[in-house]
Parts: sequence; C-alpha cells; structure tokens
Amino acid sequence: MDMKKRVTVELRGRSPAEIAELVLDNSPSADGEIEGLTDDFKELEFLSLINVGLNSLTKLPSLPKLHKLELSDNNLSASLEMLSEKCPNLTYLNLSGNKIKELSSVEALQSLKSLQSVDLFNCEVTSLDDYRDSVFELLPQIIYLDGFDQDDNEAPDSEDEEEDRDGPPGDYDDEDDEDEEDEDNKEGGQVGRSFQEDEDDYGEEEDEEEDDQPGVQRQKRKRDVDDEGEDDDDEDN
Repeated sequence: MDMKKRVTVELRGRSPAEIAELVLDNSPSADGEIEGLTDDFKELEFLSLINVGLNSLTKLPSLPKLHKLELSDNNLSASLEMLSEKCPNLTYLNLSGNKIKELSSVEALQSLKSLQSVDLFNCEVTSLDDYRDSVFELLPQIIYLDGFDQDDNEAPDSEDEEEDRDGPPGDYDDEDDEDEEDEDNKEGGQVGRSFQEDEDDYGEEEDEEEDDQPGVQRQKRKRDVDDEGEDDDDEDN
C-alpha cells in the first residue's frame, strides 16, 4: 500500500485535524516525496515515516504541533532545513540509516530551538573525526545524540520514566500489609467462633433429643438391671 492510500486508511473516517499520531512505516512514496499529508494535520504531534523511500522533505506540510518525527531508513541527504520551517517545535528527530554525509547537513537543524534528541546512527557522517563533539557544538540545544548525552549517559526510555513516576516494583506501604493482616485475623477469628458455636449447638441438640425419648432410656436401664440379675443367678448355680 503506498503512502497516499495509507494516510486515507489511517484516518478511519476522521478529519485530519483530529489526528495526533500517525504511523506510515513501510508505505512507499511514489516519487520519493511525502504524499497524502497536508496542512490540515495541524494537531499532529507524532509522525513516523520509517522506510518509505523518501529522497526529499520539500513536500512536508506545516505541522506546528509536531514534537516527534521518525525518518529512519530513508534516502535523505539534504533538505533538512525544511524541518525548522515546517516543524518548528520538534523535540525528537530520528534520521538514522539515511545518506547524511556532511556536518553541513546537520547544521541545518540549528534553527530547531526545542530540539533535544537527534539520532544519526548508521549515517556516513558518524564516521567523521570528532563526530560527536562536532555535532554537540553545532547543535548546542540538544541533550542526546544517538541515544547518549555528552557524558555518555544513555537517554531514558519513556517506559522507564513511567516506572520512576509510579515507583519501583514491590514498593508498597507496610501499613497496608498490617491492615490486611488485621482484616485476615478478624475474619479468621469470626470463623473460629462460628465453628465452636456450631459444635455447642450440635451438642445441645443431641441432649435435647435424648431428653425427648425417656422411654428409650428407661428400657436401656431395665435391660441392664435384668442382665445383672441373670449374672447373679449363674454364679449361684
């Protein structure tokens, strides 16, 4: 499916102004340009165009709210100046696996004042001497280059950030455990008392049944007396 048709499919009957995220990965462009995207996507914040055969960004529409742009595994070597014009609020840009060879191409990103992270992994420019120092010097606004800052500290993943906010796994309040144990003990005590009460009730019921049958008890006692008399007679004989 080409890029233009993919855009229509991803809309799913919605208007472009309702779309905040759009993924068009592996949907090839017919002429190496962006197709199907217009200025109507004014609320778009995340756009992914991985491996779509882009040669140029000249047809990139104006996307004022775009913060994250994925352009890896394409054929881009120039025209990066279009990004500062069309997407002035970018904070993250992935250009890995493109044909960027010169630092002059990277210099075109200087106008992206909000840019914090750039990825140029697997681009020829990374083989230049002092590549990292040069890029950090050209783009003083960025914090991370190819996933690491100037001190080689790795950029945090979004999942890690969420875990930090929620607290590490297993971090819980001991008081909650104590409350749960108290509840369990209370429930266990109630069960024990109920069981004992049932046993007492059952014993009382048996006593009541025996009291209700005095004839049976008298007959038993009489048989016992008769048996004793027979035993005495046998001894005498």
